[in-house]
Amino acid sequence: MTNKATFAAGCFWGVEKAFEKQFKGEQFTTRVGYTGGADAHPTYEKVCRGGTQHAEAVQIEYAPSESLSYPMLVEFFYRMHDPTTLDAQGPDHGTQYRSAIFYHSPEQQVVAHRVTAEVQAVRYKNKIVTKIVPAGPWFDAEDYHQKYLVKNPHGYECPSHYLRW
Repeated sequence: MTNKATFAAGCFWGVEKAFEKQFKGEQFTTRVGYTGGADAHPTYEKVCRGGTQHAEAVQIEYAPSESLSYPMLVEFFYRMHDPTTLDAQGPDHGTQYRSAIFYHSPEQQVVAHRVTAEVQAVRYKNKIVTKIVPAGPWFDAEDYHQKYLVKNPHGYECPSHYLRW
């Protein structure tokens, strides 16, 4: 059985790389794409201009195990970016770079809120502004964006994607 998790935390290239590095060896796959907006035909160019209201996001399909669960993914999401900046990560600004958890079930919604409260209480003095919203339509990014930093190891990587604890 596979589950799906969807996160937005700024530029999707670095987010994808961070998850893949952290959970290397686990049974999961990642895709980068666009979600959370109104445009039925988003493209990288349109999303980057900010008019679609879509976020650059990573979708993870995984087989739950003792070493890979939805709560672990949510906690890692908070470790690898700054969830206290509204519509921005590092030098990237706009709603397309917002911090968001797109839940796929009522159980994911409960877990996302619980882990957010736990992380807020222990790890961040500034208020976490991550949006926790239902997952909507998903649009894969163009092929050249998939595994971009594997294909382009010296490509742009947002400086705000690093482990905080």
